[in-house]
Amino acid sequence: MTAILSMLPPDWREGTFLGRLDLGEGPVPVLLAGGTVHDMSGAAPTVADLVDLGAFDPAQGSVLGSAEDVLARAALLSPVDLQCIKAAGVTFAVSALERVIEERARGDADQAQAVRGGLEERIGGSIRSVVPGSAEAAALKAALIEDGMWSQYLEVAIGPDAEIFTKSPVLSTVGSGAVIGVRSDSDWNNPEPEIVILSDRHGKAVGAALGNDVNLRDFEGRSALLLGKAKDNNASCSIGPFVRLFDAGYTMAEIENAKVLLRIEGPEGFLLEGESRMAEISRPPLDLLRQAFSEHQYPDGIVLFLGTLFAPTQDRDTQGRGFTHKVGDVVTISSERLGTLVNTVATSRDAPAWETGISALYRNLAARGLIGGRA
Repeated sequence: MTAILSMLPPDWREGTFLGRLDLGEGPVPVLLAGGTVHDMSGAAPTVADLVDLGAFDPAQGSVLGSAEDVLARAALLSPVDLQCIKAAGVTFAVSALERVIEERARGDADQAQAVRGGLEERIGGSIRSVVPGSAEAAALKAALIEDGMWSQYLEVAIGPDAEIFTKSPVLSTVGSGAVIGVRSDSDWNNPEPEIVILSDRHGKAVGAALGNDVNLRDFEGRSALLLGKAKDNNASCSIGPFVRLFDAGYTMAEIENAKVLLRIEGPEGFLLEGESRMAEISRPPLDLLRQAFSEHQYPDGIVLFLGTLFAPTQDRDTQGRGFTHKVGDVVTISSERLGTLVNTVATSRDAPAWETGISALYRNLAARGLIGGRA
């Protein structure tokens, strides 16, 4: 198992990191600051409560020990708990093209390569050059409709409204070091390496982490109405290793210029590497956050996946068929200021079952005396 300390970014002693550890009795919200881990459960029993209270001063908690000591004996959990898990889709031109390719290939990986060449030549440059929701985007839409090239994915790529969907239920995300799942009946799927924003109930971004929005290209390609089945399965959403809180040394500008690196190592020796450059995102992260909160309240806050430009097309087994996961793949997502998120692929059927829901969490908190009521 990868040591937790090795998942932290090189400058981890200079930032403040919010996360959740299990030291044997249940989840503990912690702050990692200045090389020391602080138990924050006395200030607030959950990460959602900490964010709501703005309790980001380590002095409000109790010292657990040095990071080297505590992280060596703790289990690392996903750094979020009661937040809604939201995601923005088709936020990069490359990902927009890949979604259209899936749609035109009807979810058939064998047809994707033939479709890809023609689409890139006809519309790739056009959608990269316009601002979503602008007059130029509207004119491009009209031209593409006339040419018979329009798609529902292009609507959310360059139209006024971003695609914002619910990725995963509350408390279902897994952390760095855990198994991630793909459906056992999918044969065309991929990781989606992304930056994830943590927001409070008012829509204010307080920090960021790395995320893997595992995607089933065959399901969504057959029908966009299968998005729920393509996205939301057991262990199909990982976040971690910690949330880096915004401060004078780490701001939204860091996210807007970040590089997110991906490395996939297969059990048969397969290797795939790529990167997602946030500077190429088509909509500013704060605009995506604003749209997520448009006419909706989230009293426990949200995490918002910002999307990726990475859509792997490198052939794995069969020429022209592109990439798909195999059981045993090790997926490593990293970014210089956020650290490393590493997970091993299994089927969602065989991955550890999700068993700790909201009621189980609150029974555990009550038993530990962190909230009132019966255990």
